[in-house]
Amino acid sequence: MPELSNSPLAESPVLAVVIDEFQKIKKLADKSIAQLSDQQLHATLDAEANSVAVLMRHMAGNMRSRWVNLLTSDGEKPDRRRDGEFEDPHQSRAELLAEWEHGWQCLFDAMTPLTDADLQRTVVIRGEPHSVYKAISRQVAHYAGHAYQILLLAKHMCGPNWKTLSIPRGQSEEFNRRMLAKLKAEG
Repeated sequence: MPELSNSPLAESPVLAVVIDEFQKIKKLADKSIAQLSDQQLHATLDAEANSVAVLMRHMAGNMRSRWVNLLTSDGEKPDRRRDGEFEDPHQSRAELLAEWEHGWQCLFDAMTPLTDADLQRTVVIRGEPHSVYKAISRQVAHYAGHAYQILLLAKHMCGPNWKTLSIPRGQSEEFNRRMLAKLKAEG
């Protein structure tokens, strides 16, 4: 993931927030994926449902298509086979993770050099013009939606073995007390 201090993102509060959101989305999905067995990566809830592996491939395919040459080519690349992304890939965990990481790297590589001036530039997705800002916002929502699908599937498949990724049930007040104590100590 990009280091903010060494990029134009450090100068742009908007872009810094966006990259932070993408990092949080990836972290949520990564921590969910890590809790699954290799078999669970490919499991579905029913015949029409997507597996975590399918969601990973779809997101990676979307990222490659949208982010490679973001400012100079249509975000729906002619070599993308979107429909194929929704077929079980029968890939190993290592192969899935390599494709997943490559997709995220395409995103972070495209985001890192952007400046505030780029946000109003026009890019095209499937022939439809968007400001860069709108295109980024669209992808934040898209990836967050799929990351939460991955989380839900992982939580369902892990059952009682699921390790929560947020505040555990019944521990909100204790968490809030610790956060307030931390803020007072820092302040």
